[in-house]
Amino acid sequence: MHYISAEGLTKSFGVTPLFQNISFNINEGDKIALIARNGVGKSTLLRILAGSETVDEGKLWINKEVTVALFEQDPKFDEAKTVLENIFHTAHPVMDAIRQYEDAEESNDGHLIAAAITRMDELGAWNFEAKVKQILGKLNIHHLQNIVSELSGGQRKRVALAKTLIDIGFEHKHTLLMMDEPTNHLDVEMIEWLEHYLNQENVTLLLVTHDRYFLDAVCSEIWELERSNMYVYKGDYENYIEKKAARLESENASIDKAKNEYRKELEWMRKQPKARTTKSKSRQDNFYEVEAKAKQKIADAQMQLGVKMSRLGGKVAELKKVYKSYGDKPILKGFDYTFSKGERIGIIGKNGVGKSTFLNILQGLEQPDSGKVNLGDTVIFGNFSQLGLVIKDNLRVIEYVKTFAESFPLAKGGSLSAAQFLELFLFPPEKQYTYLNSLSGGEKKRLQLLTILFRNPNFLILDEPTNDLDLPTLAVLENFLSEYQGCLLIVSHDRYFMDRLVDHLFVFEGDGVVRDFPGNYTQYRLEEKQNEAKKVVAEAKPVIQQSNSNQPPMRVDSKRKPSYKEKREFEMLEKELAALEAEKQQLEQQLGNADAPYDQITLWSNRIGDIANEINAKEMRWLELSEMM
Repeated sequence: MHYISAEGLTKSFGVTPLFQNISFNINEGDKIALIARNGVGKSTLLRILAGSETVDEGKLWINKEVTVALFEQDPKFDEAKTVLENIFHTAHPVMDAIRQYEDAEESNDGHLIAAAITRMDELGAWNFEAKVKQILGKLNIHHLQNIVSELSGGQRKRVALAKTLIDIGFEHKHTLLMMDEPTNHLDVEMIEWLEHYLNQENVTLLLVTHDRYFLDAVCSEIWELERSNMYVYKGDYENYIEKKAARLESENASIDKAKNEYRKELEWMRKQPKARTTKSKSRQDNFYEVEAKAKQKIADAQMQLGVKMSRLGGKVAELKKVYKSYGDKPILKGFDYTFSKGERIGIIGKNGVGKSTFLNILQGLEQPDSGKVNLGDTVIFGNFSQLGLVIKDNLRVIEYVKTFAESFPLAKGGSLSAAQFLELFLFPPEKQYTYLNSLSGGEKKRLQLLTILFRNPNFLILDEPTNDLDLPTLAVLENFLSEYQGCLLIVSHDRYFMDRLVDHLFVFEGDGVVRDFPGNYTQYRLEEKQNEAKKVVAEAKPVIQQSNSNQPPMRVDSKRKPSYKEKREFEMLEKELAALEAEKQQLEQQLGNADAPYDQITLWSNRIGDIANEINAKEMRWLELSEMM
């Protein structure tokens, strides 16, 4: 089914176009990643497709049967209402019933729960409620009565994501889901679950993300906005990198050819008399076309990070028997470690286990309860924190940078002025006189990185550095960090970024325990999954009660009893499976009709595939519930 057609779309803010004369199509089942540098118009294009912004020129057609859902980086809520009220905002009997049921469960009022269960039964809402429970549970959203205005930034993003996923699950099946950086503020387990969910739901997807593993797991096509144009690449991120390199090489060769022709034509133009013939006028017009092509600049602009690093002595940092607690909550229990020159360590763990506290203790920003932290005399920290820039909005970019220094030393000697250094960080002269509050999130991150690196740090601490950075900038940052000679400590949920840069991990397991894992992020996740699988197998074995009497050993049944809702779900599943099997058999008989039109046969075949997936999912759930009965 055809969802969207766009022809000749153009959008500008001021004189500079974000994109110009771009055309594309989106069909049912497409899974597309949209990538570009910050400020090129990714988010703007999503808002245009969602109907919240308009184009300057071009035609946009959206199928009337298609619902367009947009998950934005800065989600909008009714701030005075609860999480529950914001998530279940749609006025529909089923959504109302689920909202009342969730509300009753939180209140723990038996009468309200009984009334809510009756209403759920009447509307047959249990299947959708089970999906809602899964989404809320996996995104760690539990306190539904909290007021949205009191939530942290990460909590707001997760609530907005849950709201979007529940909305598209409730809408009819023809939905285009557009997501702008959905993995920001999600831990790895949540990201892996979201990958699986989006693949299982068979949604049509247009995605903006900097997470390359997530991109490869979910998308099969990449669109790139560059120099006002759109380029389409089929396949994964690696294929995109290869194809883009080949395209740039071809375009550069074409420009070199145009430059040679331009030199010849320029010499001819200078020799021409003022009165030109029709033939010479035609050649003159061609000259201006060749000139425009010859003067193109398509070199893939990159952030050059040839920054001088202060010398790092033999002694770096040593932590001896460090203890730290907040009340009854231990953060570190006797932590011991000696850092070596050039170490590259990743830090992982759930929120609230003490990662940020550890970084602060290392830098001397917080004091441990006991133990010692000894730093080498030559250590200079560069702290890229999640707090971002501390700025005054009435300053321009160039003025802000000059508050730190007028010039910056380079690794190969010499120095650059503040303006020159800004250009290396992809801030052209016209951008340098922009006010700080007008910068995008990614541009502010890039500026934050600049202000850290010019101090010549030899011990870099990067706390979620990939959030809000575009993929081209990330690739250059990774290249710089891979050659960086100082120490690196990285806190990140970006698996690709961590895998490329770290040698081992500090795993904060909670209760003050920090494990030194000898490997990268992916290796750690594989070990975790293997351990989980072993645990499941061990728990599945019957437990034998030991006894000294002559009685035979008894099996201890540790099964929990099913709730009323689970019993009802079990009964409904049996009926639904029977109905699906009957529909499948009927469709298979219809497919045997040789006279049926091709379009109808295609629809029947697709429906049989959908039914098979539904049967598999419901059978798994039936087996899970049958263990409790």
